[in-house]
Amino acid sequence: MSSQEEILSDGRFSCVARDPRFWEMPEKERKVKIDKRFRAMFHDKKFKLRYTVDKRGRPVNYTSTENLRKFYALSESDSDVSESDSKELTVKKKKKKKAKAKGEADP
Repeated sequence: MSSQEEILSDGRFSCVARDPRFWEMPEKERKVKIDKRFRAMFHDKKFKLRYTVDKRGRPVNYTSTENLRKFYALSESDSDVSESDSKELTVKKKKKKKAKAKGEADP
């Protein structure tokens, strides 16, 4: 096998190193930025699907929200808001669970 330097030094492939079509996409530009109107899709149950097999029939264990996080990112101004919202949601869920547990113990 030839090393990467040998391939790029070859005259036939030297343009590949300079051509922007073959450059790797920067990390910041990989994800599509969305604003606060669509932040519910990261935590809403309507957007969550549980996959058991992939498109080729192999067993997998992941959800559609993982795919959403992989391809979409909240815009910078909205990411702080979404983090605080997600914390508030978890606190509300915990309070509801505690209230239900107390309600079950009373009767």
